[in-house]
Amino acid sequence: MLNLLETTVQTPVLVAVWFALVAVLWVGFFFLEGFDFGVAMLIPVFGKTEKEKRVVVNTIGPLWDGNEVWLLTAGGAMFAAFPGWYATTFSALYLPLLLVLVGLILRGVAFEYRSKHHDSKYRAMLDWFATAGSFVTTLVLGVGFANFVVGLPQATVDTPAGPAPLFDGTFLGLFGPFALLGGVMLVVLFLVHGSMFLALKTSGIIHDRAKAFASKFGWLAAGLVALFVLGQNIFWPASSEFGDFSVYAWAAGIVAIVAIVAGTVLIAKGRDGWSFVATGVTVVALFTGIFLKMYGNLGFAQNETLPIAERLTMLSAASSPTTLTIMTWAAVIFVPVVIGYQSWSYYVFRKRISTKNIPDEVHVAA
Repeated sequence: MLNLLETTVQTPVLVAVWFALVAVLWVGFFFLEGFDFGVAMLIPVFGKTEKEKRVVVNTIGPLWDGNEVWLLTAGGAMFAAFPGWYATTFSALYLPLLLVLVGLILRGVAFEYRSKHHDSKYRAMLDWFATAGSFVTTLVLGVGFANFVVGLPQATVDTPAGPAPLFDGTFLGLFGPFALLGGVMLVVLFLVHGSMFLALKTSGIIHDRAKAFASKFGWLAAGLVALFVLGQNIFWPASSEFGDFSVYAWAAGIVAIVAIVAGTVLIAKGRDGWSFVATGVTVVALFTGIFLKMYGNLGFAQNETLPIAERLTMLSAASSPTTLTIMTWAAVIFVPVVIGYQSWSYYVFRKRISTKNIPDEVHVAA
């Protein structure tokens, strides 16, 4: 059985490295934006008064836009390192990605403009923008990555430059049972991840509500994660002509299940920090398993009727060695700077907040 290190001997090293870097960017996005989405979806659940809503929003207020940078960077890295993958994926998932874009726009409008108006109806509308935008984005991404596990159908089309990969499915075909399971699972997991973050970042009534929510729904998240992991590894094992990573995918899935169970137990015992770490491990392990499945074939089912040269793989989709080399040097220089800056932001805003920290609003007459 080939392992990842042995596979890179047969695969150009830079191609394998950049697939791993794209995977890291996506995993980082889901870890950071996961609790961000979860918190936004929980605004109407935990915020019974205006002050309570402001506490919930303020926990992610300084962080949400920085978290979204990981998505932009992941998309940019796909475009630069694997233009064939980027083009085929975006054409296949055009409508779902449009929904993601709409959801992110709603979130941005909600967070940027919530404090600009004192009218309660206006703020209630923006709160629902944040909640709906986060829900739609999470659901669509869950459905999308579940389809990568199953494998998107692929064909080719003749172009002046030669045969090019093409998505050979339908929009409704994206919503199979496993894909829907992936969407629901990710929504529930992010809700629990977000409630763990709120328990860690708040005190008082919001903390108590977040703890109670996570203690209850953590078990539902654990069941859904277990179903997803079992379905992924039993029916679509991580094995292809690029290597057999089934053992590693199983290991990642088991870690994800154990971690979400541990997080649920820990939050019930008042271990806020460790419970949040545990759900974070769940997110990281879950998507690590998904990217192990995608290694080589990039989430597309291999059409055996097509010549190997016409199938979409990370070799056929990759940029030139010169492009990958330049990108590698840029990543070595700038990625540590970005990580350092974001880590500093989290350090600065590390303290808990409660309704006691929210001042009463003073309405100034015009």
